[in-house]
Amino acid sequence: MSDATPPTDDHLTGDQANSNAAQNQAGDLTQVIRQRDEYLEQLLRSRAEFANYQKRSKSQADADRAYAVGSLVKDLLEGIDNLERATEALRASGVAGITEGLDMVQKQLLATFAKHGVEPIAALGLPFDPNEHEALTQQPSAEHPEGTVVAELSKGYRIKDRVLRPTKVAVSVQPTPH
Repeated sequence: MSDATPPTDDHLTGDQANSNAAQNQAGDLTQVIRQRDEYLEQLLRSRAEFANYQKRSKSQADADRAYAVGSLVKDLLEGIDNLERATEALRASGVAGITEGLDMVQKQLLATFAKHGVEPIAALGLPFDPNEHEALTQQPSAEHPEGTVVAELSKGYRIKDRVLRPTKVAVSVQPTPH
């Protein structure tokens, strides 16, 4: 009677048993190497994600520090405007001593703003820029190209690259022929 089933390990010769054991070990080793590679890839990906997270967090913290003064400055801008109006009114009335004192205070405030990255937005004589200027009126002008800022109605300010308040301006248009 011939037996068609393969012999079990109990019935294998020594060479056959060693060969099966070597194949099992090779399969186990291949699986362990594959798992190791997967874990290494996961570790490297996690490290890269964490490094990116740290960079984003640092960048966000730096931006928060740089623009933190913006809220305070925005609140102070009306006071600066009123100080400028008072100085102009006194200058028109001819009171020199007080005008010089107010000019000094205004310059100190603007210097403090500049120290924290807050600067006035230039407008007069420049082309209208909707990102930095707010057009309140149009003014016919033959001397200026159309779309040029011809009057500054209220000064605008920016902090670093962000506009805190746009400059309120009058923009030139071509005069209508009579």
